[in-house]
Amino acid sequence: MTTIRALPATFGSDLVHGVGAILLYGIVGLLLMFAGFYAIDWTTPGKLSSLVHRGLPNAVIVTASGLLSMAFIIVVAIFNSASDLTAGLITALVYGLLGIIVQVIAVRLLEWATRIDVGKTIEQEKFQPVSVVVAAAHVALGLVVAVAIS
Repeated sequence: MTTIRALPATFGSDLVHGVGAILLYGIVGLLLMFAGFYAIDWTTPGKLSSLVHRGLPNAVIVTASGLLSMAFIIVVAIFNSASDLTAGLITALVYGLLGIIVQVIAVRLLEWATRIDVGKTIEQEKFQPVSVVVAAAHVALGLVVAVAIS
């Protein structure tokens, strides 16, 4: 009598390995997002988290765009990590951290070159159109850094 299997013999171990990889990459991604947020907060004049909690629109726009740009970098770092799980986690972490550092430096240099007073902008109670320029710079440079990782 022939036994027919609906699933491959390694299905269970492959599934467990995949779930473990998702959880571990999720943790690495979350840690990198925290690092990215604090890097933006630390290098931006004013305390971003308190300005965001106060509902200041320009601070919200700049912070959200900074987080989005960090996410681009982290996603690409994870996507381009090695196929071996341990090596992949390490490369994702290293590329992610390096990407965050390059992103922060690039955005600050661009803000300096354009003479935008980010501190003054994010502390304004009313929407300032220049915050969209800062947000666009965050997103654009995040994409550039993300592609550089790949």
